[in-house]
Amino acid sequence: MTTFHSPDPGSRPSAAEKPIGPRFLSLQERELIRDLSAAGTSMRAIAQAMGRAPSTISRELGRNSDPRFGYLPHGAQRQAAARRARPKAAKLVADPALRQYVQDKLGLEWSPEQISHRLVTDFPDDQEMRVSHETIYQSLYLQARGGLKREIQAALRSGRARRRPRQEPGQRQPRFTDPMVMISERPPEIEDRAVPGHWEGDLITGALNQSAIATLVERTTRYVMLVHLTADHGAEAVRDGLVAAMKDLPAHLRGSLTWDQGAEMAAHKSFSLATDMDVYFCDPASPWQRGSNENTNGLLRQYFPKGTDLSVYGPEDLELVAQKLNGRPRKTLGWETPAERLRDLLLPT
Repeated sequence: MTTFHSPDPGSRPSAAEKPIGPRFLSLQERELIRDLSAAGTSMRAIAQAMGRAPSTISRELGRNSDPRFGYLPHGAQRQAAARRARPKAAKLVADPALRQYVQDKLGLEWSPEQISHRLVTDFPDDQEMRVSHETIYQSLYLQARGGLKREIQAALRSGRARRRPRQEPGQRQPRFTDPMVMISERPPEIEDRAVPGHWEGDLITGALNQSAIATLVERTTRYVMLVHLTADHGAEAVRDGLVAAMKDLPAHLRGSLTWDQGAEMAAHKSFSLATDMDVYFCDPASPWQRGSNENTNGLLRQYFPKGTDLSVYGPEDLELVAQKLNGRPRKTLGWETPAERLRDLLLPT
């Protein structure tokens, strides 16, 4: 097997022969590629012997082989060093013909993306007449990488003299595809608990977030409903579970649902369509905005301790726990129980 040869201690490598960096092929590696390739070794075998990717060997031979003399390691090393030279002249500075073409098309109010793609059509056999739309934008907006006349900026459809980020610093990206209605837009009658039928919801999760139970609390009566979820507690599973829990309630008890911005509510729009209930979202990191639900979740941990597998509890187990909570007298209800308060709302008047 071919091995690397140590250089003569008395010789000093030229600048072009010095290693560029550990990520790049060295001159010794290029000499080994030449020797193994000349011996008929496959590219995959060369790569294995050198501890490199086969694509690296293929790209090296394809890029740096001479049609007459084959692969020349010293020439390949010099070319690699030249390609790495910094700073590089911007492409539109170094190529007058390409720069003039781009200027002309910008003058016709073409976008940089249109120019970039049209170059391929107009110059199919000239690989030098190629430039990405990002390079054009950089040449326009970054003075240090100029090459296009400053007045050409005016031809851009945006009319801006500088690039504007897609998102301002500190601005949050929308969490869901469907727009959220924030809790600040919730009507006052929901806020002061004057009207029943408005619910708060959340998930309590088990060990490693692999299992979950959906919890629902009615704001006026503090009545609790627990929604059984299978191993899947993604957006669609949560939506289906909530719809099933709400479907048997009378219309006057299906007013709204307030939830946090968890990913499990990504299907909130289809939930609203199925139940005719508005969904309001809490502000980030503001659990007190669902105070009744947070308090209930704390009570539920007596029955569903943190770090346990919640999937072992079936619908009957959840119903039993909900009955216990709904049967407890509550100080905030004048020592009535949530079940009694809900019963009064269900009785015909």
